[in-house]
Order: sequence, then C-alpha cells, then structure tokens
Amino acid sequence: MEEFHGLHVKQLREGHVAIDWSGPMGRFKSVRVRGYTCDCLPTVYELCVAGGLGHIRRTERSSKGDRVSESPWLRDAEVKHLWHNLLEGHAR
Repeated sequence: MEEFHGLHVKQLREGHVAIDWSGPMGRFKSVRVRGYTCDCLPTVYELCVAGGLGHIRRTERSSKGDRVSESPWLRDAEVKHLWHNLLEGHAR
C-alpha cells in the first residue's frame, strides 16, 4: 500500500525571511485550520484563521514533548503570502 504524504516545506533558500515566532497568544477561543504540512516530520506547520486574521502555528515535536509557537497575527492576504513563502523556503 502506498503511503500518502501532505505538503512538505521546501529547503530554506538563500536570503529567506525570519519569522518572528512567539508563544501561543490565545487571541481567539477557536481557530480554523486552513492548511497544514505533513505529519511525517518532527516540525509541523498549520495555517490558522479566525475573525479575518490568521497566523501560522508551528509544533516542534521531540522526546521531551511538543513545543508550540506562533507567527504574528496578520490580515488574511498577508498570512496567506507568509504561508506560501514558508512552504517555498523563502521564510522560516
């Protein structure tokens, strides 16, 4: 049986932008996950939206447990652009 893999983040490109990751803010009680990367790697990213804004959630899994961080909250178009740049290796 063939394994299915989701989106994978491409290798970092020269001149990439650093995302300002911080701890979870809990800005909204619930968010909708609009996109996510493959669960086969130790770091998983999710594109989250709520109230016309969005952010990227990063979960880094290790034997010591999960560490969750978030990008800044941005307007919908801006967070979609950041998501695309993350996937293409232009931001991390």
